Amino acid sequence: MEIHKLADCFKALGDPTRLKMIALLNLRDFCVCEFIPIFNISQPAISKHLSRLKSVELVTENRKGQWVFYSLNRERLESIGLALKNLPDVSEELRKLEEKGLLVNCE
Repeated sequence: MEIHKLADCFKALGDPTRLKMIALLNLRDFCVCEFIPIFNISQPAISKHLSRLKSVELVTENRKGQWVFYSLNRERLESIGLALKNLPDVSEELRKLEEKGLLVNCE
């Protein structure tokens, strides 16, 4: 991989919100609207973060009806040396939001 492409990947991962998105996507695929209560930021802001991750090919998108779901591009992450097992476990945070009825389900 070219040095500037690798640097772009690391720049994208350097943002705490995007890194947390990667950790969440390591658990399962997410729709944009599902991220809103997790991060408590607007849909356009979520979309901008995901667009940045997509621009460096760290995530992919798949359309399911009216929804667009994002998933990890695991091969790309492995190619830049990101060990997914080293990401923080965010499943407890998801569980707490679900208990409060704050999680959205787009399926």
